[in-house]
Amino acid sequence: MHRKWWILSLVVAVLAAGLAGGCSSPIPRRDPTGELFPSVTGEALSGDRVSIPESFAGAPVLLLVGYKQNTQFDLDRWLLGITQAELDVAVREVPTIAGLVPGMIGGWIDGGMRRGIPNEDWGSVVTVYGDAKVIQRFTGTENPMPGRILLLDAQGRVIFFHDRGYSVGSLKKLEAALPGI
Repeated sequence: MHRKWWILSLVVAVLAAGLAGGCSSPIPRRDPTGELFPSVTGEALSGDRVSIPESFAGAPVLLLVGYKQNTQFDLDRWLLGITQAELDVAVREVPTIAGLVPGMIGGWIDGGMRRGIPNEDWGSVVTVYGDAKVIQRFTGTENPMPGRILLLDAQGRVIFFHDRGYSVGSLKKLEAALPGI
């Protein structure tokens, strides 16, 4: 009987902590163009540990950051546009999920993503849990539905940023930023 109460108390405490973390105030949106991307660590769906921006030092990388599951629609449009425009840059999707509970069930969340993504693409999806707040503070979480699109140069500096949803015009601006790196 005591074990049941202990387990129930633990579940309630975890849920309360998760809800408290999930109810935080939105961080104002900000444009970090010109700034160095903060050092964070995530794990690709392939199982590889990835340090951003360090793992991409010496070459540009395009980060498609999503804070909500429904952001995937926007990121998919970006991926289609990037592919059709044949942009020559490494691309990484970065699901960024803050909070105690998501961090605890990250393996389950990643497993769900693996079921919807072909395994040949698993290396290009880097999920960030523990350092999620770092990225959120860097771009802001106000209106979290559109993706945060960040082009980093070879040194990890943001040279293009967009957070208002995909458009052909924004893709053209991204394309124009590429020759400069």
